[in-house]
Amino acid sequence: MTENEVFEKVRTVLEDALGVDEDEVTKDATLVGDLGAESIDFLDIVFRLEKSFDIKIDQAELFPDNVLNDPAYVQDGKVTDEGFALLKERMPHADLDGFADNRDVEEFSNVFTVQAVTRFIQARV
Repeated sequence: MTENEVFEKVRTVLEDALGVDEDEVTKDATLVGDLGAESIDFLDIVFRLEKSFDIKIDQAELFPDNVLNDPAYVQDGKVTDEGFALLKERMPHADLDGFADNRDVEEFSNVFTVQAVTRFIQARV
């Protein structure tokens, strides 16, 4: 599948899962900030992506939030160097450059863009 074909299927999944309009689901849109996804929505998104692309996804593989809950990787609300290195390793599909500047755990959800999901899926199909 081409990146555009994957994007179109991801767009449909996100429209259905989040109840948003097609024009809201751009490649740069963040799942939480722009599309209003909540933590419970991530389970539904993973399920729908699995069904749509006929693949199996470990939720922690796509959304490794368990790193952010580990005191070995987070101190004073900021991701440590070790934690950041682990996120980069586990999330090659995400653009972490913007997050690298402040590493505030509260801002981490901004790395979950439609483009990051598209890249993740394209690497799997």
